[in-house]
Amino acid sequence: MLTKSMVTVENHVSDSSWYALYTRHQHEKIVDQILTSKGFDTFLPLYATTHHWKDRTKALSLPLFPCYVFLKGGIERRLQILTTPGIYGLVSSAGQPAAIPDIEIEAIRRVVESGARVESHPYLKCGNRVRVKSGPLTGIEGILVRKKNISRLVLSVEILGTAAAIEIAAFQVEAVNAPPIRNSGAGPEAGSMRTRAAGATALA
Repeated sequence: MLTKSMVTVENHVSDSSWYALYTRHQHEKIVDQILTSKGFDTFLPLYATTHHWKDRTKALSLPLFPCYVFLKGGIERRLQILTTPGIYGLVSSAGQPAAIPDIEIEAIRRVVESGARVESHPYLKCGNRVRVKSGPLTGIEGILVRKKNISRLVLSVEILGTAAAIEIAAFQVEAVNAPPIRNSGAGPEAGSMRTRAAGATALA
Protein backbone atom coordinates (compact mmCIF):
# COMPACT_ATOMS: atom_id res chain seq x y z
CA MET A 1 0.00 0.00 0.00
CA LEU A 2 1.37 3.39 -0.96
CA THR A 3 1.84 5.92 1.78
CA LYS A 4 0.74 9.52 1.32
CA SER A 5 4.34 10.65 0.78
CA MET A 6 4.94 7.91 -1.80
CA VAL A 7 1.83 8.92 -3.71
CA THR A 8 2.96 12.55 -3.69
CA VAL A 9 6.35 11.64 -5.12
CA GLU A 10 4.77 9.41 -7.76
CA ASN A 11 2.43 12.20 -8.83
CA HIS A 12 5.32 14.63 -9.18
CA VAL A 13 7.40 12.16 -11.21
CA SER A 14 4.59 11.71 -13.74
CA ASP A 15 3.76 15.43 -13.75
CA SER A 16 3.97 17.03 -17.19
CA SER A 17 2.24 20.29 -16.30
CA TRP A 18 3.73 23.69 -17.06
CA TYR A 19 4.82 25.97 -14.24
CA ALA A 20 6.37 29.43 -14.03
CA LEU A 21 9.58 30.41 -12.30
CA TYR A 22 9.92 33.94 -10.98
CA THR A 23 13.42 35.24 -11.72
CA ARG A 24 15.58 38.25 -11.06
CA HIS A 25 15.33 41.07 -13.59
CA GLN A 26 17.39 40.35 -16.74
CA HIS A 27 18.30 36.85 -15.50
CA GLU A 28 15.74 34.98 -17.60
CA LYS A 29 18.18 33.80 -20.27
CA ILE A 30 20.87 32.58 -17.89
CA VAL A 31 18.25 30.78 -15.77
CA ASP A 32 16.90 29.12 -18.92
CA GLN A 33 20.40 28.04 -19.97
CA ILE A 34 21.34 26.62 -16.57
CA LEU A 35 18.09 24.69 -16.16
CA THR A 36 18.40 23.27 -19.66
CA SER A 37 21.92 22.11 -18.85
CA LYS A 38 20.50 20.35 -15.77
CA GLY A 39 18.09 18.44 -17.98
CA PHE A 40 14.92 20.42 -17.34
CA ASP A 41 12.36 21.11 -20.06
CA THR A 42 12.04 24.90 -20.22
CA PHE A 43 10.40 27.50 -22.43
CA LEU A 44 11.54 31.11 -22.65
CA PRO A 45 9.52 33.00 -25.28
CA LEU A 46 11.46 35.90 -26.80
CA TYR A 47 10.56 38.74 -29.12
CA ALA A 48 12.67 40.91 -31.39
CA THR A 49 12.87 44.64 -30.87
CA THR A 50 15.16 47.52 -31.72
CA HIS A 51 16.57 50.01 -29.26
CA HIS A 52 17.79 53.37 -30.44
CA TRP A 53 20.52 55.40 -28.78
CA LYS A 54 21.98 58.71 -29.87
CA ASP A 55 25.01 57.06 -31.45
CA ARG A 56 23.75 53.62 -32.43
CA THR A 57 20.86 51.26 -33.02
CA LYS A 58 20.83 47.70 -31.74
CA ALA A 59 18.55 44.74 -32.44
CA LEU A 60 17.64 42.90 -29.26
CA SER A 61 15.92 39.66 -28.32
CA LEU A 62 13.98 40.19 -25.09
CA PRO A 63 11.80 37.98 -22.87
CA LEU A 64 8.15 38.26 -23.81
CA PHE A 65 7.25 37.86 -20.14
CA PRO A 66 9.95 39.66 -18.13
CA CYS A 67 11.11 37.88 -14.95
CA TYR A 68 9.49 34.55 -15.88
CA VAL A 69 10.76 31.26 -17.29
CA PHE A 70 8.34 28.40 -17.94
CA LEU A 71 9.14 24.89 -16.74
CA LYS A 72 7.48 21.62 -17.77
CA GLY A 73 7.23 19.17 -14.89
CA GLY A 74 10.35 18.39 -12.90
CA ILE A 75 9.20 20.04 -9.69
CA GLU A 76 10.07 16.90 -7.71
CA ARG A 77 13.63 18.21 -8.17
CA ARG A 78 12.69 21.45 -6.45
CA LEU A 79 16.03 21.85 -4.67
CA GLN A 80 17.91 21.78 -7.99
CA ILE A 81 15.48 24.35 -9.37
CA LEU A 82 15.50 26.79 -6.47
CA THR A 83 19.28 26.72 -6.00
CA THR A 84 19.74 27.91 -9.59
CA PRO A 85 21.25 31.42 -9.56
CA GLY A 86 18.71 34.07 -10.47
CA ILE A 87 15.57 32.21 -9.38
CA TYR A 88 13.37 33.65 -6.64
CA GLY A 89 10.87 30.78 -6.58
CA LEU A 90 8.06 28.84 -8.20
CA VAL A 91 4.87 30.75 -8.86
CA SER A 92 2.39 29.13 -6.48
CA SER A 93 -1.23 29.37 -5.45
CA ALA A 94 -2.61 28.36 -2.06
CA GLY A 95 0.81 27.08 -1.10
CA GLN A 96 1.18 24.75 -4.09
CA PRO A 97 3.01 25.22 -7.43
CA ALA A 98 0.45 26.71 -9.81
CA ALA A 99 0.03 24.72 -13.02
CA ILE A 100 -0.47 26.73 -16.22
CA PRO A 101 -3.00 25.35 -18.74
CA ASP A 102 -1.28 23.69 -21.70
CA ILE A 103 -3.48 25.67 -24.08
CA GLU A 104 -1.98 28.97 -22.86
CA ILE A 105 1.60 27.78 -23.33
CA GLU A 106 0.83 26.21 -26.71
CA ALA A 107 -0.76 29.43 -27.98
CA ILE A 108 2.30 31.44 -26.99
CA ARG A 109 4.66 28.89 -28.51
CA ARG A 110 2.77 28.88 -31.82
CA VAL A 111 2.77 32.67 -32.00
CA VAL A 112 6.50 32.90 -31.28
CA GLU A 113 7.37 30.17 -33.77
CA SER A 114 5.11 31.65 -36.47
CA GLY A 115 7.44 34.59 -36.96
CA ALA A 116 4.59 37.05 -36.47
CA ARG A 117 5.43 40.33 -34.79
CA VAL A 118 4.73 39.84 -31.09
CA GLU A 119 5.26 42.10 -28.10
CA SER A 120 4.42 42.37 -24.41
CA HIS A 121 0.98 43.77 -23.66
CA PRO A 122 -0.81 44.89 -20.48
CA TYR A 123 -3.02 42.24 -18.93
CA LEU A 124 -6.68 42.81 -19.83
CA LYS A 125 -9.42 42.67 -17.23
CA CYS A 126 -12.21 42.41 -19.80
CA GLY A 127 -12.75 42.25 -23.53
CA ASN A 128 -14.28 40.39 -26.46
CA ARG A 129 -12.89 36.91 -26.88
CA VAL A 130 -12.20 35.76 -30.44
CA ARG A 131 -10.71 32.78 -32.27
CA VAL A 132 -8.34 32.87 -35.24
CA LYS A 133 -10.14 31.20 -38.16
CA SER A 134 -7.50 31.32 -40.90
CA GLY A 135 -3.75 31.33 -41.35
CA PRO A 136 -0.96 29.59 -39.40
CA LEU A 137 -2.48 30.54 -36.03
CA THR A 138 -5.89 28.98 -36.73
CA GLY A 139 -7.65 27.91 -33.54
CA ILE A 140 -5.81 30.21 -31.14
CA GLU A 141 -8.10 32.23 -28.88
CA GLY A 142 -7.52 35.60 -27.25
CA ILE A 143 -8.96 39.05 -26.70
CA LEU A 144 -9.28 41.38 -29.70
CA VAL A 145 -8.27 45.02 -29.21
CA ARG A 146 -8.11 47.84 -31.72
CA LYS A 147 -5.89 50.90 -31.62
CA LYS A 148 -5.35 53.40 -34.43
CA ASN A 149 -7.03 51.10 -36.96
CA ILE A 150 -4.71 48.23 -36.02
CA SER A 151 -6.16 45.01 -34.59
CA ARG A 152 -4.22 43.00 -32.04
CA LEU A 153 -4.87 39.59 -30.55
CA VAL A 154 -3.95 39.53 -26.87
CA LEU A 155 -2.89 36.21 -25.33
CA SER A 156 -2.84 35.99 -21.55
CA VAL A 157 -1.16 33.80 -18.94
CA GLU A 158 -3.81 34.21 -16.28
CA ILE A 159 -1.86 32.92 -13.29
CA LEU A 160 0.82 35.56 -13.91
CA GLY A 161 -1.47 38.43 -14.81
CA THR A 162 0.64 39.06 -17.92
CA ALA A 163 -0.07 39.09 -21.64
CA ALA A 164 1.42 39.31 -25.13
CA ALA A 165 -0.07 40.65 -28.35
CA ILE A 166 0.29 40.15 -32.10
CA GLU A 167 -1.08 42.22 -34.96
CA ILE A 168 -3.81 40.44 -36.85
CA ALA A 169 -6.32 41.31 -39.55
CA ALA A 170 -9.88 41.59 -38.26
CA PHE A 171 -11.18 39.27 -41.00
CA GLN A 172 -8.98 36.47 -39.65
CA VAL A 173 -10.90 36.15 -36.39
CA GLU A 174 -14.41 35.21 -35.31
CA ALA A 175 -16.27 35.73 -32.06
CA VAL A 176 -16.16 32.92 -29.51
CA ASN A 177 -19.58 31.94 -28.19
CA ALA A 178 -18.80 32.91 -24.62
CA PRO A 179 -19.44 35.96 -22.46
CA PRO A 180 -16.71 38.61 -22.28
CA ILE A 181 -13.81 37.68 -20.00
CA ARG A 182 -13.94 39.50 -16.70
CA ASN A 183 -10.86 38.51 -14.75
CA SER A 184 -8.76 40.53 -12.37
CA GLY A 185 -5.02 40.08 -12.39
CA ALA A 186 -1.78 41.89 -11.83
CA GLY A 187 1.89 41.36 -12.31
CA PRO A 188 4.34 40.71 -9.47
CA GLU A 189 4.33 43.25 -6.69
CA ALA A 190 7.05 42.82 -4.06
CA GLY A 191 7.58 39.27 -5.30
CA SER A 192 3.94 38.17 -5.46
CA MET A 193 1.41 37.53 -8.22
CA ARG A 194 -2.40 37.66 -7.81
CA THR A 195 -5.02 35.58 -9.59
CA ARG A 196 -8.78 35.69 -9.89
CA ALA A 197 -9.45 33.11 -7.18
CA ALA A 198 -6.43 33.15 -4.87
CA GLY A 199 -3.12 34.79 -4.28
CA ALA A 200 -0.32 33.38 -6.39
CA THR A 201 3.10 33.75 -4.86
CA ALA A 202 6.69 32.89 -5.69
CA LEU A 203 7.57 30.32 -3.07
CA ALA A 204 11.14 29.30 -2.36
